[in-house]
Amino acid sequence: MSTVLAYTSPAIGHLFPMVPLLQELKARGHDVHIRTLPRQAPQLMESGFHAGPVDHRILAVEATDYRAGNAKAALASSVETFTARARFDAPDLQKAIADVDPDLLLVDINAWGARIQAESAGLPWATFSPYTPPLQSKGTPPFGPGLAPMPGPLGRARDAVARRLVIGAVEKLMLPRINALRAEISGGILPPVSGADSMFRTAPLMLVATSEPFEYPHPDWGPDVRMIGALEWEPPAGPPAWLEEVTAPLVLVTTSSEYQADDAIVRTALAALAGEPFTVVATLPAAHAGSAGAARAAGLDRFQPVPSNARLEHFVPHGPVLDRAAVAITHGGMGATQKALSKGVPVVVVPFGRDQHEVAARVVAADAGVRLSRKHLTPERLLAAVHQAVGKALGARRVAAGYAAAGGAAAGADALEELVRAHR
Repeated sequence: MSTVLAYTSPAIGHLFPMVPLLQELKARGHDVHIRTLPRQAPQLMESGFHAGPVDHRILAVEATDYRAGNAKAALASSVETFTARARFDAPDLQKAIADVDPDLLLVDINAWGARIQAESAGLPWATFSPYTPPLQSKGTPPFGPGLAPMPGPLGRARDAVARRLVIGAVEKLMLPRINALRAEISGGILPPVSGADSMFRTAPLMLVATSEPFEYPHPDWGPDVRMIGALEWEPPAGPPAWLEEVTAPLVLVTTSSEYQADDAIVRTALAALAGEPFTVVATLPAAHAGSAGAARAAGLDRFQPVPSNARLEHFVPHGPVLDRAAVAITHGGMGATQKALSKGVPVVVVPFGRDQHEVAARVVAADAGVRLSRKHLTPERLLAAVHQAVGKALGARRVAAGYAAAGGAAAGADALEELVRAHR
């Protein structure tokens, strides 16, 4: 059996989808260590993992991409965040390697310094991506703006122009920084990368937590990129007592676990659904994330008065709520959106930034829900979108079936074990 060291970026939206994979590895007899958010380490230790916190300085580098006015600016902001964190997560992983002496490394796609350190270590290693990675693929629009696929010559021309304007501009900012980090962290051993694709594909294996039909077909990605379906995990907790008293169909409203000022979704949903035959459950987890932005989000009392058919929670297990939900209104986070779809619950997606525009585009393409622009977020339009989404349950169930067929954590563990055997 192998000793596995997993390293996550500082967001529960990246940690939680990785946990089922780590649980599968542990169940197969592997010794699993993880470095992650300090608040989550005790829970993971109770679950039987060897868990420890990432360097606290990583958490202090706050993601501010939600302030950007367009996709190019948002991606550029993410480059600033991930390269700043890389100064800390590279030596942090190096220390963890020295402490654990692993046979296999599993590194979050957003931990850019740790990725370079893993590549330098000479060990078998893989990337874990809880969202669709920004890799080029024939027939797929460039990552960022959330463009719908457009076949034919016109679509190829549009995508080529958009790729130059968005990805090309971001690469000009990213490549000097990432190549300087590669030279510095590896002591000059690693060669420079030529673009975003070559950077994200430095690992011998990338596991992606999604699958068709939610994700677009990518026959040109090759065997080193494996889609294993949506992976769900929540800290062990029973359903809240108040849930047994609810008789009306539920609408779950989610916001990001990493602060992005998306509480407008909750405000609008409370106004839109007041008096409707639903019980609204809204969660605002960013207040417990520990960032400066989260501190601004802390008080639920700022949403007063709350309609009689609604509940506000910092956190509640989504699973029991989704089991009785008619619709989920999400911010477009991959974890929250796929969690709903994996239970056959259609969604209304209101993207604010990050990968959320891409998630929203895939929801529409899969006919599993409705996309509503942040600029058009009004109670009237949100209510209409909810009623429209109710009719998308068949598409949501097709997506759920696709996730199950992809193999999940077992498929991911198989791929990781193959990687270790091939390295040996």
